[in-house]
Amino acid sequence: MSSNESNDTLTNRQGHPVTDNQNVRTVGNRGPTTLENYDFLEKISHFDRERIPERVVHARGAGAHGYFEAYGSFGEEAISKYTRAKLFQEKGKQTPVFVRFSSVIHGGHSPETLRDPRGFAVKFYTEDGNWDLVGNNLKIFFIRDPLKFPDLVHAFKPDPVTNIQDSERIFDFISQTPEAMHMITFLFSPWGIPANYREMQGSGVNTYKWVNKDGEAVLVKYHFEPKQGIKNLLQKEADEIQGKNFNHGTQDLYEAIERGDYPEWEMFVQILSDDDHPELDFDPLDPTKIWPKDQIPWVPVGKMVLDKNPTNYFAEVEQAAFGTGVLVDGLDFSDDKLLQGRTYSYSDTQRYRVGSNYLQLPINSPKKHVATNQRDGQMEYKVDMGKQQNPHVNYEPSILGGLKEAKQDGKDHQPHVEGKLVRQKIDRENNFKQAGETYREFSDLERDELIMNIVENLKKCHQEIKDTMVDMFYKCDEDYGKRVEQGLKNAKMTDTKAESAVKQAENEGHSTDSY
Repeated sequence: MSSNESNDTLTNRQGHPVTDNQNVRTVGNRGPTTLENYDFLEKISHFDRERIPERVVHARGAGAHGYFEAYGSFGEEAISKYTRAKLFQEKGKQTPVFVRFSSVIHGGHSPETLRDPRGFAVKFYTEDGNWDLVGNNLKIFFIRDPLKFPDLVHAFKPDPVTNIQDSERIFDFISQTPEAMHMITFLFSPWGIPANYREMQGSGVNTYKWVNKDGEAVLVKYHFEPKQGIKNLLQKEADEIQGKNFNHGTQDLYEAIERGDYPEWEMFVQILSDDDHPELDFDPLDPTKIWPKDQIPWVPVGKMVLDKNPTNYFAEVEQAAFGTGVLVDGLDFSDDKLLQGRTYSYSDTQRYRVGSNYLQLPINSPKKHVATNQRDGQMEYKVDMGKQQNPHVNYEPSILGGLKEAKQDGKDHQPHVEGKLVRQKIDRENNFKQAGETYREFSDLERDELIMNIVENLKKCHQEIKDTMVDMFYKCDEDYGKRVEQGLKNAKMTDTKAESAVKQAENEGHSTDSY
C-alpha cells in the first residue's frame, strides 16, 4: 500500500488511488473536457455495461412517431443568422421524428406513477442525417460533472445488498452534493410525478451551440411546451392511480393517438453569446441552473406533433437508441462538462446494449442513404456501401473507387481554447439561490407536498444526514429550512409508508391450506 493510501482509499480498477472523484480534467475550470480522463473513462464505461440488456437508466419507456414543423424564423429575424441547420430554415418544413418518454431510475415494468424525472428524447430524421435531442421533462439536473453520474445513479438505484431503494442512500449522496438542491426541490414536489407523458414539458437540459454559415456560434437551450397544458400529481393521487393501473402513462399516450387526439409541443429556444457571461450569477454551462426567462427570452422556432403509434413496441420503443453526440451541421457542443461526458457514454451504451450495428435497425437508421467504411460486428445484416463504391475498398483515402469526403457547406466553428489542464469545480456554483427561488414560486399546495415528501423520506435517515440536509434547505430559503426542520421534529419515528406496507401485507394476508 502506498503512502497516500489507507484501508478505505478509493482506487480505480487498475489499483491506482483516485485523488479527485469529483471533477473531470478540463482546459480551465469551464472546459472543454480532455479525452485522457482515464478514471472517468474506466468508471463510465463500466457503468454503461452494468445491465443486460435493459437500459441502466430510462428502462421504462413509451414512444410515438410524428413530425417537427419549423417556423422558419427566430422572432423577427431570419433563423439563418444563428444556425445553418436545414430543418429550421423554411417555414412549414416538416421533419419526421420519433420520441421516447421514460422514467429514469426504475426498471422496465415499474409503475409510471413513481417519483422520478422523466426522459424526453427526440430523434429528428433530417435530410443531413439524424439529430438526437436527449433530455428530461425537468430543465435541470442533479450534478454538473459527469464523473459523478455513476455515483448518482447508484445512490438512487436499489441497495446492492437488499435490492430495495432506500431514501437514506439517496439523501446521503445529496447531502454531499449541494448542486443537487435545485433538482431535489422539483423532484419532491408534484413536479416529480407528471400526470402523464402528453401533459409534461421537455427540455434539452444541457447547453448546446448553434452555428451559422460563417462558423459563428451562440449558446442555446431547448424547451418543449405541451399544447395540452402541464399536469402533475400529488403523492396520494399517484398512490391511488398506481393501485388501479401501473401502465397509465403508456396507455394514455397510445389511446390518445389512436383516437386522433395528437399531442403537440411548441419548441422554444434561448440563446446567449458564446462567452462566460460574468453579468450572470451562475455559469450558463451549468446544467443545474435554469436560464431565467426574464433575462433570456424564450423564442418559438417550431412545433412537434405525434400522430402515429409504434407497430411493435420492442422493435421501435425498446430498441430506439439515442445519443447526445448525434448532431447535424449547424448544431454543435458547448463546453458543458456533463454534456461532454454524456456524449461519450450514451452511444457507447447503445453499442453495448443493442449491438455494434444498432444504427442499421429501422428505428435508428437515418431516412437517407448511408455509406461508411465500418464493417462486420454483431448482427450486421447489410453493408452500408456507397452506390459506386468499390467493395474491395473499405478505407479512405483511396484512388481505387473508395468513398470520398463531403464538401463543407459552411465554415467550421473554431472556438478558442486556452488554459491549464485542471480538476476543478466551476467558479460560480451558486448552489442554493435558484432552489430557493423555485420554492418561493411554488403554490402553497406544491410547497406543502414538497415538505411532506421530504420529511417522509428523510425522517429515518442518519442524524448527520438530516442535519446536513436541513442546513442546505435553510441556505435555499429560510422558510424552506424551517418547515423541513419542524416537520422532522414533529414526525413520529413510526414506519415509513413503504415499511408499513410490508407489515400490512403480513397482517392482512388471508391464510389458506396447502394444496
